Amino acid sequence: MSNGKIYLRPLGFLYGPQAYAAIEDRLALPLAGGPIAFTGVELIEGRAGNSKAYIFSATALSEAGDPDLQARLDLVTRLRPPFAGLDLSRPALMGIVNVTPDSFSDGGLYDETEGAVAHAAALAKDGAAIIDIGGESTRPGAETVAEDDELSRVIPVLEGLKGTRAVISIDTRKADVARAAANAGAKIFNDVSAFTYDPGSLQAAVDTGLDVVLMHAQGEPKTMQDNPSYEDVVLEVFDYLDERIQACAAAGLPMSRIAADPGLGFGKTLEHNLALFANVSLFHGLGVPLLIGASRKQFIRGFGQAADPKSREPGSHAAAIASASQGAQLFRVHDVAGTCQALGVWRAAMFGAEN
Repeated sequence: MSNGKIYLRPLGFLYGPQAYAAIEDRLALPLAGGPIAFTGVELIEGRAGNSKAYIFSATALSEAGDPDLQARLDLVTRLRPPFAGLDLSRPALMGIVNVTPDSFSDGGLYDETEGAVAHAAALAKDGAAIIDIGGESTRPGAETVAEDDELSRVIPVLEGLKGTRAVISIDTRKADVARAAANAGAKIFNDVSAFTYDPGSLQAAVDTGLDVVLMHAQGEPKTMQDNPSYEDVVLEVFDYLDERIQACAAAGLPMSRIAADPGLGFGKTLEHNLALFANVSLFHGLGVPLLIGASRKQFIRGFGQAADPKSREPGSHAAAIASASQGAQLFRVHDVAGTCQALGVWRAAMFGAEN
């Protein structure tokens, strides 16, 4: 069908009972095997900077005979297995614990072990299915942290969280930090560089059995917001994540252990971030769960006076709802209780109060 790559962006979403009825009547297809269906598809052919788009009904597209198209459609529709043991039929929240003095939102608040452990426990009580522990800030302009310093920050916190019901994630770019975290009970390796910063990181993921989050970022944290540029941010981010997933598969890491994060705010302008939001559903074509990390980020300030990151919670909640409505499964957030409430109201409205 195409001389270039094929991308599929599901459109026309249905939720809950309407979704199941439409799928049964062959009027819609399931989105990532979950409780959302889609009735239309934007088919994009080509490459970033040289692509064409066409609109089809989802069921008509499913009957086309092109093998490349069918392979991509299968990735969009297939059921996602549990990620790190978590059922993805409902949104799962990843609560953020920055054990750092310089994180953009809460740097210094939880940089002592006791405070970080207490905060993590509170986030789990508020509804976080995952607790993401980080010892190196990756905010715009941040300096690299020495490995020993990062270890001294995160390992005592991980040790203090043994026995918690939440899944523990280690937010690091370093292989040895991930290995030590796995020994201390972590189950997820969340790498903002998608295993491109440390050459040993991918092998560490394979060896430890950790599930992984691969994130897109343009440039290093210190300089990534200086002048980010793309021909087509959506297709370029997709291609990057697709390549990193294939690299993981080639190294022996199965897709069932991978989630992808388009990296909102990491080397992106406001316009880039909005384009990614508008096209979240396209990333289901990667065939893995999607994690969205918009919480309190600078681009939310573009929609009102919100110089203080904590004042960006309304925008953060809106970002979670916008992404959930397109089938994203995982959300990295600061305000777990508030996001739970926001997504709960959205879910009740879309799926019914019993769901």
